[in-house]
Amino acid sequence: QVQLVESGGGLVQAGASLRLACTTSRSTFNTYSVAWFRRAPGKEREFVAAISWNGNSTYVEDFGKGRFTISRDAAKTTVSLQMNRLKPEDTAVYFCAAQRGTIATAARLYNYWGQGTQVTVSS
Repeated sequence: QVQLVESGGGLVQAGASLRLACTTSRSTFNTYSVAWFRRAPGKEREFVAAISWNGNSTYVEDFGKGRFTISRDAAKTTVSLQMNRLKPEDTAVYFCAAQRGTIATAARLYNYWGQGTQVTVSS
């Protein structure tokens, strides 16, 4: 079992930055690919970004390219999502998820999920 905990959400103005963190106490987290998803009010969950188990491969959805960066620390127990130039349409609950396979964008491939952290961007 992999327990994931997200942090770093909050209320910010448009144009500001936030850094979300996804942490686990599991020592084998460095063998899991990790992704961020989000769910905006009244919308379906959507993929945001993903990083491979070794950090060598990353992928960011189009709406986040040039603004969002996903990374993992050297110990690979924390995966971060740096979000710059935030927009009101980025308002959502952000979830991190993990799976042992290769980097993927489909939520159904992820076995473990955190509880989410709220990001609210005011205009």
